[in-house]
Amino acid sequence: MTTQSAAAAVQATVYGYPRQGQNRELKKAIEGYWKGRVTAETLRETARDLRRANWAQLAEAGITEVPTGDFSYYDHVLDTSVMVGAVPARHRAAVAADALDGYFAMARGTQDVAPLEMTKWFDTNYHYLVPELGPDTVFTADSAKQVAELREARALGLTARPVLVGPITYLLLAKPAPGVAPGFEPLTLLDRLLPVYAQVLADLRAAGAEWVQLDEPALVQDRTPADLGAAARAYRELGALTDRPKLLVGSYFDRLGDALPVLAKAPVEGLALDFTERAAGNLADLAAVGGLPGKRLVAGVVNGRNIWINDYAKSLATLGTLLGLADRVDVAASCSLLHVPLDAAAERDIDPQVRRWLAFARQKTAEITTLARGLAGGTDAIAAELAANRADLASRARSAITHDPAVRARAAATTAADARRPQPYADRATAQRAHLGLPPLPTTTIGSFPQTPELRTARADLRAGRIDTDGYEERIKTEIREVLAFQEKAGIDVLVHGEPERNDMVQYFAEQLSGYLATQHGWVQSYGTRYVRPPVLAGDISRPDPMTVRWTAYAQAQTGRPVKGMLTGPVTMLAWSFVRDDQPLGDTARQVALALRDEVNDLEAAGTSVIQVDEPALRETLPLRADGHAEYLAWATESFRLTTSGVRPETQIHTHMCYAEFGDILQAIDDLDADVISLEAARSHMQVADELAGAGYPREVGPGVWDIHSPRVPSADEAAALLRKGLQAIPAERLWVNPDCGLKTRGWPETRASLEHLVAAAHTVRSELASG
Repeated sequence: MTTQSAAAAVQATVYGYPRQGQNRELKKAIEGYWKGRVTAETLRETARDLRRANWAQLAEAGITEVPTGDFSYYDHVLDTSVMVGAVPARHRAAVAADALDGYFAMARGTQDVAPLEMTKWFDTNYHYLVPELGPDTVFTADSAKQVAELREARALGLTARPVLVGPITYLLLAKPAPGVAPGFEPLTLLDRLLPVYAQVLADLRAAGAEWVQLDEPALVQDRTPADLGAAARAYRELGALTDRPKLLVGSYFDRLGDALPVLAKAPVEGLALDFTERAAGNLADLAAVGGLPGKRLVAGVVNGRNIWINDYAKSLATLGTLLGLADRVDVAASCSLLHVPLDAAAERDIDPQVRRWLAFARQKTAEITTLARGLAGGTDAIAAELAANRADLASRARSAITHDPAVRARAAATTAADARRPQPYADRATAQRAHLGLPPLPTTTIGSFPQTPELRTARADLRAGRIDTDGYEERIKTEIREVLAFQEKAGIDVLVHGEPERNDMVQYFAEQLSGYLATQHGWVQSYGTRYVRPPVLAGDISRPDPMTVRWTAYAQAQTGRPVKGMLTGPVTMLAWSFVRDDQPLGDTARQVALALRDEVNDLEAAGTSVIQVDEPALRETLPLRADGHAEYLAWATESFRLTTSGVRPETQIHTHMCYAEFGDILQAIDDLDADVISLEAARSHMQVADELAGAGYPREVGPGVWDIHSPRVPSADEAAALLRKGLQAIPAERLWVNPDCGLKTRGWPETRASLEHLVAAAHTVRSELASG
């Protein structure tokens, strides 16, 4: 293959790295700080140690240009809000009194002050804190964090490149602040924001930065001419600055499309583009605009979002083509490695041959450096690595794990009728109201209750052999009885068993389905200190045995009120797993749906009258560009209906979604044909209820009245006010009362108080309705 000249040595780089540490040291330090057991200085020392360990790992792997600024206590978008001085008015006093406590108050809220809204980072399972901006927003530069971390890396003798959220993406991700007209467009603040970025760039140059990366992933979405014009203006002005480092504008998660010629013409020194399968169009588009003559191209050929090994031959072919399109081509992952676990080598419980198919962050850095060596020295320089890579790819392709003839035959035999309930919703609703006998504004929760230290200890004791299965199950039964007793005393109408036996809403099912692999150390940040271990969907999926029937039936036997059966839906099972990349997602979703259909039918046969199939990932998995929406939503909604359409009309099917923007999938929500949907609504002040009403949504809705991602306890008056607002959009006979999400991460004190307030609010509003 053609190689890059020695005059332009190939750099191996990444845009970001997992923040948590090998043993989630950051999570433990931050949560210790919140509880008063860790000092601020100890927290800062832990963070410094983790940054230095990350940079050391990257340098040892052969990464020649390390990122800085990607590390965060909570969220990099929140860090950007601090960097540009966009602190909401309600948080300014706290930030002025103590910057660290004020930072966490913006993220989590306090008993007196609400946090920033949280939503998904593009189509990933990472959550960011949404900037709140308005016509009166005044930006001021605060580059202290970015400068300090750059200096830390340089003091270790490393070549470092600060990575920042770019100004266009920052404004496009923002929302109007409370009290600002809903039609306000934050992008109109660009002229105020650019001088702040100019100051930050000058500060970084003064601190020794040769390059700074400005990430603009918002430009891979469908953008208006005005958006593209703003991007052109922004980079024309930033590029014209004299006191600045070289600028590398980054994008990822999809192709740039119409934004590519805009950035290619901009007076910046380089572009970083995604060249993985989901953004494969970038290659042809780059050729069509004449390449990047005189500029640096950072080629994201290693998938930064999935955990399968790279196909070296394919990546080298792409890199070879790119050599003709830019003066300098460097090698990178497609996006920050924040989205993958740290080290596959730690997964000792996975078969060694299967483990060779996996590449977590450390393995991906090795892949990047191998490809950089191959680009610089030709395939002979990496002959051994190429041979091993071919063998591993072949092993996966022919494995019995990836091909189960019985599963494939069943999926092929499904028909359209299998994915439709025979009765229309109106008939089902009548049957369900007669069967369940619920009051107006029925109350329920989303599923999980607090995972207490005693529960975690019991689970650890079982794994360690300190208690036997019988002892563990007695603890689970005790927890279920206590959760049910509390709900009955509080006056909740439709109960849940609290899920004490479950470790995670995806992992729990994955561990019981054939075709999935579980990890022990595969932690990935979801938001703040919330980390999850996405399972690995490696092969064809089937359900050997019932998964939830035993515990749901046990709970129902303890009470005369209905107890919901709780399942995770097929789209979320894919989205929150590291899903196989060797067949279409729709085919995999159908396999998962059929396995879950068996579970739904068994729950109904065991006497469960209300079954909730959660799909919080439906919106986040929506392709970033509109031309992919129809195909995705067709298989996504079909897989949900395939899961739920085998039940009788009196069995009520619920679904749940949270922390996403739902406005552009309202038709898909209708197409799910669920009888009841509960959604996050507390932070967004019932916006989704208005959207559903505006779309003519005909079924029952539970917009959340308690933001469970904040430690604050809402008063009964607050919950009642949200309910009244919900009633302006949804009639009382179709409105439910519930929290935003499950309660696993909350403590019992705030759970008890908040649910009691929720029930009190429902009683208050019921009385108001009854009195006219």
